[in-house]
Amino acid sequence: MNITQIKDQKFTRPEAAEYIGVAARTLANWHSSGRVKIPFYKVGRKKTIYLKSDLDAYLASVRQSA
Repeated sequence: MNITQIKDQKFTRPEAAEYIGVAARTLANWHSSGRVKIPFYKVGRKKTIYLKSDLDAYLASVRQSA
C-alpha cells in the first residue's frame, strides 16, 4: 500500500464515526442537519463512503491548541 492509497482510504459511516470519535448516528445527524460538513459519497441508496483525507481535514479543523 502506497501513501496515496493510505490517504484515500475509504471508510463506511460506522468506520468513519469510530475514526473521528463520534457515534455513527451523530455523523448521520450532522449530514442531515448540515451542522458539520464532511464530504462523502453515496453508493446506492444506503451506503455512505468517506475518504480518510476528508476525515483528517475535519479533525485538523476542530483541533484546539493549548
